[in-house]
Amino acid sequence: MTDVSVIKAAGGVVCRIGPSDETEIAVIHRPAYDDWTLPKGKVEPDETPEDCALREVREETGFKCELVRPLGCTAYVDRRGRDKVACYWVMEVRGGRFRPGIEVDRLVWLPVAQAVKRLTYGRDKTLVVQQDLP
Repeated sequence: MTDVSVIKAAGGVVCRIGPSDETEIAVIHRPAYDDWTLPKGKVEPDETPEDCALREVREETGFKCELVRPLGCTAYVDRRGRDKVACYWVMEVRGGRFRPGIEVDRLVWLPVAQAVKRLTYGRDKTLVVQQDLP
């Protein structure tokens, strides 16, 4: 039996090789929270976590991506006091482009070490720093 009170979310660590041949990841800014985070969102009913991750990354970044591999999950209590589990995949961009919007107004590509410094939440920092990103 699954715990229906846990909010399930999925997202991506979108990677590319930057100008200096160093792996960079996309970090987004959400003006409603004034935070820097990884693209993610709630899993819809009858949607797989993988499909959710791809959908949310496309909605928040404008990028159509491909899953490379599972990265891991974070568990925390959200701003409304609900238990939340967010699972992430390493992704590579296959098309699209970023367009600022109401939900996400900025996107920056940063080398992993700089991304870790920019990310607002410790859980995001831990997820990124503990991985061997492409």
